[in-house]
Amino acid sequence: MKQTIVSHTAVALLASGVTYLVLAGFPEALWPSRAHAQQAATGVKQTELFKVTMNDVMGRVVTIRRTERDPGNGSGPHRHPGSHTFGYVLEGTYEVKVDDGPLQRLGPGQTFYEAPNALHAVSRNGSTTEPVKYLVIQVSDPTKPATVPEK
Repeated sequence: MKQTIVSHTAVALLASGVTYLVLAGFPEALWPSRAHAQQAATGVKQTELFKVTMNDVMGRVVTIRRTERDPGNGSGPHRHPGSHTFGYVLEGTYEVKVDDGPLQRLGPGQTFYEAPNALHAVSRNGSTTEPVKYLVIQVSDPTKPATVPEK
């Protein structure tokens, strides 16, 4: 029990520290080779800013990505079976609905959370004219799929 509490505390502290660095603009200056952008033809751009395997915390992987969605862009319902997913809106309006919760319209500085295997029912840019940018911080079990579309 004590080891579990220490492990969870370590994950929380690491995620907080890395998030601070990302928001302060340090990662690209400190680790330029770590910034890795992926542009999909679907109007979504994801830039991996940080990724590390925490061998002392059950091998969990922490990933931080900056996601940019074009106006009106969204994804279909899906789940992240092995991931705790935290989101932080940087610019624009992000609409999110998790499980049976309410549809939320989030603006800069607002956050969201998805528990492992929660239904991410809505994930979209809430504007038809402006892009949205948000950070996604995940603490993941690498033995489980990253994303599973909902049928």
